[in-house]
Amino acid sequence: MTATSTDRVVLLDDRGVTIDDVVAVARGEARVELTRRALEGMAITRARIDELAHASEPKYGISTGFGALATRHISPDLRTQLQRSLIRSHAAGMGEPVEREVVRALMFLRLKTLASGRTGIRPVVAETMTALLNSGITPVVREFGSLGCSGDLAPLSHCALVLMGEGHVWSADGEIVESAAVLAAQGIAPVVLEEKEGLALINGTDGMLGMLCLAIVDLERLCDVADVTAAMSVEALLGTDRVFLPELHEPLRPHPGQARSAARMLATLAGSGIVASHLEEDTRVQDAYSLRCAPQVAGAVRDTLAHARLVAERELAAAVDNPVVLPDGRVESNGNFHGAPVAYVLDFLAIVSADLGSIAERRTDRLLDKARNHGLPPFLADDPGVDSGLMIAQYTQAALVSDNKRLAVPASVDSIPSSAMQEDHVSMGWSAARKLRHSVDNLRRILAVELLASARGIDLRAPLQPSPATGAVVAALRETVPGPGTDRYLAPELAAAYQFLLDDGVTTSIAASGIALP
Repeated sequence: MTATSTDRVVLLDDRGVTIDDVVAVARGEARVELTRRALEGMAITRARIDELAHASEPKYGISTGFGALATRHISPDLRTQLQRSLIRSHAAGMGEPVEREVVRALMFLRLKTLASGRTGIRPVVAETMTALLNSGITPVVREFGSLGCSGDLAPLSHCALVLMGEGHVWSADGEIVESAAVLAAQGIAPVVLEEKEGLALINGTDGMLGMLCLAIVDLERLCDVADVTAAMSVEALLGTDRVFLPELHEPLRPHPGQARSAARMLATLAGSGIVASHLEEDTRVQDAYSLRCAPQVAGAVRDTLAHARLVAERELAAAVDNPVVLPDGRVESNGNFHGAPVAYVLDFLAIVSADLGSIAERRTDRLLDKARNHGLPPFLADDPGVDSGLMIAQYTQAALVSDNKRLAVPASVDSIPSSAMQEDHVSMGWSAARKLRHSVDNLRRILAVELLASARGIDLRAPLQPSPATGAVVAALRETVPGPGTDRYLAPELAAAYQFLLDDGVTTSIAASGIALP
């Protein structure tokens, strides 16, 4: 989704954040502020870290090395170098830069944990990260480097490097530049990290969690789109709306997502002259599964999303670091940085994204097949044989569906041991998140093709009139995508339909017509 500006301010303390907060900062440029409660809490736990730093007994993460090197006690004169070395060595990502919204989400979520008062960092570290976010400075984070255990180490290290005045950021004109000059131009002083602070900046699930939050919001919107495009296909194919009656859903099979999708499809088709035209003479007993079972599939996607939202909300309330400073002053090691809870639901969502696209493609294929589309021209072409119509649009859609099936292979079942077998089981949650982002974008393109085909099918049913809801969608789409006619350069029309969905055109056009869907 494209970013939009906002005047919203998100306050951070020890009470966690919401998915809406993440989206507001990542995409909406919302301003972030640390509360007095957060600053006071950080100061209290920092005092405990300072006390342990000067103790004779080594304490992991404070006066020792890290990971497989945790057995070495580090003398006080080397600890600043230790923190600097940790960040420099861990900023080892490779590949293409990830999206700006992902980096902003990652930084915001790490800042959320710093504000919890459980990490032991000085308030100045959190204040400097807040300044980076509010100034729009975006570190360059690379595609590969996180195994999703001990946190998203490499991605977070690239961000921490910028806090130190090193590494690279995106310039205002989209160029990759060294961070020092950009920080100086914004009046942001680099931080010299002290004991525990380097570890606190990189030991979290923030990258995978940020991408999960963004994907949840996108998929929830695409479920709404899929209900409408499915209803449009039902209409264009002279299907029945009776299978969406409420008495056939929640009372008989009480899955809440299914009931909602069925209610939305029924409301979308309400008042359709096309549906009404064949109620008396239609001899078909039942519609094909891709039409009749659309609420069952989209509803199952909705219910999976509800579970993913629950996991995300729990993680958003967490303070993930190792070691952590407990309220009673104890500093304890833990394994909360393991990304398994987040990685699993990221993989679940890739599965449902693939299947929601798969059923949409089956409806498109049916719309183009003269043996199954109930009187529409082959491939919805103007002059079949001379014109190919939407034949190759369906090829493109099928290629996207196939890609999503490959992306549905779970990342979280893989594990490659690292750190001399100290980190001998990892979550691969970052990888699960990266492929989910690809899958969600593919799904949007798949639904754009169904939208294009079903809208053309509805137009070809004239003079029969569509429902008010589907008619509003078709009319809005026609502002950028022409209706039926002779063959023309199709790629720009597919791109326009994709942009229509990216801009939430389906939802806004129905709402603008005064129709409220469930």
